[in-house]
Amino acid sequence: MNRLYLLLSFIMGAIVLLSNYLVQFPIRYYGLENILTYGAFSYPIAFLITDLANRSYGKLAARKIVYLGFAIGIIFTAFFSINFSDFISIRIAVGSGTAFIVAQLLDVQIFDTLRKKRWFIAPLTSSLVGSTIDTLLFFSIAFYGTTISWITLSLGDLTVKIIVALIMLIPFRILSTTFKAA
Repeated sequence: MNRLYLLLSFIMGAIVLLSNYLVQFPIRYYGLENILTYGAFSYPIAFLITDLANRSYGKLAARKIVYLGFAIGIIFTAFFSINFSDFISIRIAVGSGTAFIVAQLLDVQIFDTLRKKRWFIAPLTSSLVGSTIDTLLFFSIAFYGTTISWITLSLGDLTVKIIVALIMLIPFRILSTTFKAA
């Protein structure tokens, strides 16, 4: 179980780093550069990890993975992604950390409250609420008051997160039985 905590936490930290890096790059196809960044596609995997841990091992285990993933993500981001001479880079890191910890802990609580419902209710509801809070916190902290069109970026980001949350139900269903057997 301890190896699984570390593995899931490391993956979570890597997803945070990847998402922090990818959010800096707008998608420059089909006129999406003011609507969407690549970070929207990677970040929802963090909710999948949290929900799998919550389903298989409970709320306390999921919280431990969130906290450890948060610490790893902060360390990774500080070493690999923050340009300390660029204020936006620092704001992205602060926004990411704040949004991550609030949204993931909210996800854990909502999932735990709904865990006895049909199999898809808890992961879908907790991911949708968590993604919404994460998106609003991150984009407002990282880009409010800048020339970046953060409201349209946040709406595009949230739309992708909702779609990915729906798609993540498939691996959630498959992996939730695998994790319990582990």
